[in-house]
Amino acid sequence: MELTTKQRAQLRAMANTLPVVLYIGKDGVTEGTVKEAYDVLNARELIKCAMQQNAPLSAREASDILCERLGASPVQVIGSKFVLYRKNDKHPKIEI
Repeated sequence: MELTTKQRAQLRAMANTLPVVLYIGKDGVTEGTVKEAYDVLNARELIKCAMQQNAPLSAREASDILCERLGASPVQVIGSKFVLYRKNDKHPKIEI
């Protein structure tokens, strides 16, 4: 799903106060990481993730991998943190 500039701006504002719910460490993006991100996206639709210092990937690379595998949209990548969004068709929580 491609987001418009206004939609991304709205989601960035919402994500500003969100805590980081997914950390990616030295093993990079594993199947366990993908499953955890999938479960959290189903529950929240908007998640903030962070890369630990010993992670082999950049935040942009990890964001691209997760978006491809989960069907999510990247909202923002800043430094070691990134925000992903995927609409829950059955029980939508965020109206954009």
